[in-house]
Amino acid sequence: MKNLWKNSYRGTPIKERKTFCFTAESGTNMTEEPNRIETPPLEKLMVDDATNFPFHAAYVVYSELFDAAVGNEAKSELNRNIEALKQNTIDYETFYRNIAHHRKIALPTQQSRFSIETQRKRDWRMKSQREERIRRHKK
Repeated sequence: MKNLWKNSYRGTPIKERKTFCFTAESGTNMTEEPNRIETPPLEKLMVDDATNFPFHAAYVVYSELFDAAVGNEAKSELNRNIEALKQNTIDYETFYRNIAHHRKIALPTQQSRFSIETQRKRDWRMKSQREERIRRHKK
């Protein structure tokens, strides 16, 4: 039985020690993950102005979104938008439009016109009587 197992592995490069393991120039194994330089987490900006109600409302929305945000990219975008709003480089409408995709609230689309079909009383009566006749005889 032992001979059977020995023969099945014969000829593989691993058993014959014909495989090579390369190391990086730094001397570390290439299968190990390199040390990543992690950026420090972004801080929430404390620029709230309670005397300015529209800005305070925008800051409350920013604060909730910042706390719920997971990635640094989303947090940096929120920081840029609130900073631009504080410096009056963008208006409130632009601020809310820029952060809308973080809020998961759909922007109001153009309201399309809709029509209501109307009919005369006589036409309605004739149609309902016809439907009633069909229903009565269908049984």
